[in-house]
Amino acid sequence: MKVSELMTPRVESIEPTTTLRTAARKMKELGVGALPIVENGKVLGIITDRDLACFAIAMGRDLNSEHVSRVMTKEVVSCKAGQDITEAAKLMQAKKIRRLLVLNDDNSLAGFFSVDDLVRGSHDLAGAVLEAAAPVH
Repeated sequence: MKVSELMTPRVESIEPTTTLRTAARKMKELGVGALPIVENGKVLGIITDRDLACFAIAMGRDLNSEHVSRVMTKEVVSCKAGQDITEAAKLMQAKKIRRLLVLNDDNSLAGFFSVDDLVRGSHDLAGAVLEAAAPVH
């Protein structure tokens, strides 16, 4: 089964100059935990609810003026839309993450592939990813 069959397509993105507060509001409005940061069609990074909580708020950043580019994750882990879900799941396990950006062959943004999407395709693969990505307490 291919990533494109299970992924969430048509993902909303934001620009690097978007303020932290605007990004947080957009996540709440859309009911998502991450937003890709795109400029001129190129993916520059990703900001997650964890980035906002652990880096922006905890470090006292000004949510009204600071841009997402200051706290975004620049090393984006991604897969291709045509990749097999097993390969994508192994990548998520290895990186201990719960979501991947999905890119088209021209490296433009195609969507997100998350553990939730994986559950629809394979409970066994999803369980392995969740176990690997579980936070250590």
